Amino acid sequence: MRIDVNTFIGAYPFRDIGQWDAPRLLDEMDQCGIDEAWVSHLPGVFWRDPMAGNAALYVACRDHARLRPVPAIHPGLPGWSEALDEAAALNAPAARCDPGCYGVAPAGAEMMALAARCGATGMPLVLAVRLEDGRQRHPIDGSTELAPWMVRTLIRQHPALRLIVTHAEREFVEQVHFGATPEEAARILWDITWIWGPPEDHLATLLTTVGSARFTFGSGMPLRLGETSVAKLDLLDLSPAVRARIESENVRAFARAPGR
Repeated sequence: MRIDVNTFIGAYPFRDIGQWDAPRLLDEMDQCGIDEAWVSHLPGVFWRDPMAGNAALYVACRDHARLRPVPAIHPGLPGWSEALDEAAALNAPAARCDPGCYGVAPAGAEMMALAARCGATGMPLVLAVRLEDGRQRHPIDGSTELAPWMVRTLIRQHPALRLIVTHAEREFVEQVHFGATPEEAARILWDITWIWGPPEDHLATLLTTVGSARFTFGSGMPLRLGETSVAKLDLLDLSPAVRARIESENVRAFARAPGR
C-alpha cells in the first residue's frame, strides 16, 4: 500500500503543466504504484479566496475512491470555519493552508485560530514549506516560505493539533524536530518530497536520527515527478517494515483521531 499525501489537480498559474485533472493524476499514480492520493486544488492556492476551489476539488474526487480531497482553508476570510466543518462532513483526511501564498502571517492570530480549531476538531492540517524552489519561481510569484519557528509556534497552539508538513528539507526538519518537545514532535508528520535521497544521505540520516515513524510518502505531483520519491525509497536499504511505515502505515495511524 502506498499513499501519497502531497498531490494536486488543476492548472498552475506560472507555467504550463498541461491538462492535470483527476484522470491524468490517476494515470501517474498507476505509473508510480500509488494506491491512494491526497489531493488539493492547485490553482486555488493562488486565488484571492482559495476556498472557492474546494467545490471543484470535491467533485473531481467524488467518483474516484483512490483520490481523497484535502480542501483549502483561509483563516483570514469569512466562512473558513464552515469550510472546515464541510471538510469533516465529507470525510476529508486533512485540510490545508498555505499562509505564504494567502498573505496571512504564518504565526499570526488567524493561523493560531485555525490551529486551535483543527486541534479541537481532530482535523489534521497540511502545510507546505514551499511549492517550488525559489530559483524557479516566476518574478510575479510573491509567495513566501515557512520557517521552522513558525511550525514550532503552530504545534504549540493546541495539545491535539496534528500537522503534516510537506516540501521540507533536512535542515528544516531537524530544526523543528529537535527544537520541539517529544510530545510536540510526535504530532508532526513530514513528507519526503523535498528531502534528498541517495547519493546524498539526508533521508537516510533523518530516518535514523528523527525516526521512521515521523515520515510519510509524498510526491508533489504535478510540480515534481512522482518517480523521484519512489526512487528515494528504492535506493535505500530499508526493511519491509520500515518501508511500509513510510509508504502508508504512519499516515494511516496519524490521520485517525477520536471522534473522526
